[in-house]
Amino acid sequence: MAGKYAPLENYLRDLPITKKEVILSFEQIEGILKSKLPSSAYEDRRWWDKEKEGNHVSARSWTNAGWKINEVDFDKKSVKLVRVK
Repeated sequence: MAGKYAPLENYLRDLPITKKEVILSFEQIEGILKSKLPSSAYEDRRWWDKEKEGNHVSARSWTNAGWKINEVDFDKKSVKLVRVK
């Protein structure tokens, strides 16, 4: 695993197995990545819903770690992820 979203994948993998959901602010995610999210992440649910295949490395980061996006709150600028594995 390499690339811009690898730190997010590692962060999610390292969460305790007992943790079944996590809410991360966009700011927290940017801190984990040490990089800004694209503007579409702040405006469009489709950025968060992209499938695992193809060039969607952002979605691959959480799906590879065993998580999925459950909720996106654009007002609070946060996402709720739930463990799927």
